[in-house]
This record gives sequence, C-alpha cells and structure tokens, in this order.
Amino acid sequence: MTRSSLATAPTRYGATAIALHWLLGLALIGLLGFGVYMTDLPLSPTRMKLYNWHKWTGVALLALSLVRVLWRFTHRPPALPVAVEQAMPGWQKLAHHGTHLAMYLLFFAVPLTGWAYSSAAGFPIVFLGRFPLPDFVPVSESLAEFFKLGHATLAFTLAGLVLAHVAAVLKHQWVDNDGLLQRMLPGRG
Repeated sequence: MTRSSLATAPTRYGATAIALHWLLGLALIGLLGFGVYMTDLPLSPTRMKLYNWHKWTGVALLALSLVRVLWRFTHRPPALPVAVEQAMPGWQKLAHHGTHLAMYLLFFAVPLTGWAYSSAAGFPIVFLGRFPLPDFVPVSESLAEFFKLGHATLAFTLAGLVLAHVAAVLKHQWVDNDGLLQRMLPGRG
C-alpha cells in the first residue's frame, strides 16, 4: 500500500460486516446451547418440534454464512493496526488467521453434517414446514451415526474456536488495551 492509500484505508469494519458478524456469532452460540438442551429431552412431540426448529435455524445460518463469506470476499476487511501487528508474536498472527479460517470452514461443515445426519436418519428437512430440502445422502443407520458424531464434534470444535476468539478479543481489550474490539462494535464511527 502507498502512504496515501494507507491514509484512506478503513480502520473499522463496515456496518454490513459488523451486522453479519454479530448476528452469526450470537445465533451460533444460541443454536449450540439449544442443540445441547434438546438432545437430552425424552422422545416427545416437543422434542421433535425443537429438532425441526434447530434444523430450520441451521439452514438459515448456512445461508447467512454464505452471505457472510461472499461479503468478505467482495469487501476487504481493514488491516490490523500497525501497532497491533508489530506487537503480535508470529504464533499469535498464525493463530489469528488460522482461527478465522477454521471458523469460516466450520460455518459450513457444521450445518452440512447436521443436514447429512438428518438425511441419513430418514428425517427430511422441510424448511419452515413448507419447503422440502433435498436429501443428499441415502438413508443408512451407519451413515446416520457417522454424521451424528461428526456434527456434534464439529459443533463443539466451532464452540471451542469461538471461545478462543472471544478470549483473544478480551485479551486485546483488557490486557493489551489496544482498542482492537472497537473495529467490530456497531455505532462507533
């Protein structure tokens, strides 16, 4: 970058990126908690209704993740502030980029393995009770078990990465006191 382009480069994320970040982040946390809660319920009409809501929300978050990735590819995020970049050890830079990449991959892998699990178990997804989605794996007890384990493992992996992301943000905010969080807060022009 030239000196003049650095002067005009954005230092904060735009409103759309901020909205997508917080909407997806909060929804993922809620969906994980909801998923853990519903799996311990006894078989009942209420449990089946909750499973459908979980599936619908997962499909909606899959679509939202696609929007977020498309936005990210078409709107370059602001670079890390020079002082932050220079203060970060190499392993933190690697963790920063690796965590973000892994989270983006899991935004897709978690709902797709849930969808595959539902298909393999013979429980089709009918989005909002009106729009049947295609099954993309055959009904198979062994496949259902495989995807059930995969869905849970990937969901908890994503939860761990979200916790690491939040911990890093809190470290930057309260230990480093570098203001990095302000780049992603709404309404802070």
